[in-house]
Amino acid sequence: MLMAHLDVVDLNLLLPLAALLEERHVTRAAERSGLSQPAMSRALARLRRLLDDQLLVRDRGGYVLTPTAERIQRQLAGLMPQLQALFVAEVFDPTSAKERYHLAATDYPLLLFLHRVARQVHRLSPHSALWIESPRDALFDDMMHGRIDLSFYVATPPPGFRHEVLFEDVCVCVMSADHPFAKRKRLTLDEYLRCSHLVIDIIEGDQPLIANRLAELGVARRAAVTLPLNAAALATLAGTTLVATLNRRLVDKYADAPGLAVAAAPVELESFQYFMFWHPRLEHDPAQQWLRDTIRSVAAETIGGPLGSH
Repeated sequence: MLMAHLDVVDLNLLLPLAALLEERHVTRAAERSGLSQPAMSRALARLRRLLDDQLLVRDRGGYVLTPTAERIQRQLAGLMPQLQALFVAEVFDPTSAKERYHLAATDYPLLLFLHRVARQVHRLSPHSALWIESPRDALFDDMMHGRIDLSFYVATPPPGFRHEVLFEDVCVCVMSADHPFAKRKRLTLDEYLRCSHLVIDIIEGDQPLIANRLAELGVARRAAVTLPLNAAALATLAGTTLVATLNRRLVDKYADAPGLAVAAAPVELESFQYFMFWHPRLEHDPAQQWLRDTIRSVAAETIGGPLGSH
């Protein structure tokens, strides 16, 4: 048999070959493959040259297979179903899947809705593993290189990522109930800048949403205390002169302690959108699509409608 490299083989001959070997008849093989009889005859001629074998030999009762053709037919019996499965859309079954999902998130989405996502993933896909870690400063590089599958951000992520809005939120100022500004409904920017701030280390030691907007105004706040978690901020503020700028949905849910007061943030710190984002290579992966659908569903059910209606 002649040896041929796969890159010079016309794979369009595969289906005619399987039909010819099974039907052992050029006309019937042509009908089965949707080809004309002359086209099937040309395909048979090409296959004979390629494989250096007659494949079908005329006999008194019609055509019979050569020994080479019989061996090829046995190989095709196992190969063809595999090829069909390869090009059929994959159906994801979470109940039997054994996925490893890697997410990066601060405790803001964790406290708000991701804890419910964790329960839902474990319930619906019990053999899969969900790993949620704090975002590193190199988050976007981690996602570009496949170490993190999906993350969340308070602004549109850099170009090159798929993203969608999960919900909207606004910034509020949380402080001790005996803070000088505790009776204010809203802090002015000047009052805000005079405060000592408790800052949450989201990326590079700051909250990018707040830091970037203040930088656009040409001002900066003084960070007196920096903590890694929103929840730690709520536990720290009572009895201090510190002010923490947090997200209202989280504060409405957890900051009900009598020792705390909440005021609207300066108007310059307007509302923001909260994004879920992922790398384009995961766009059509069935397992990742299921995870994103689960997050969408849980977030919508947990968070509800616009601010003021939840």
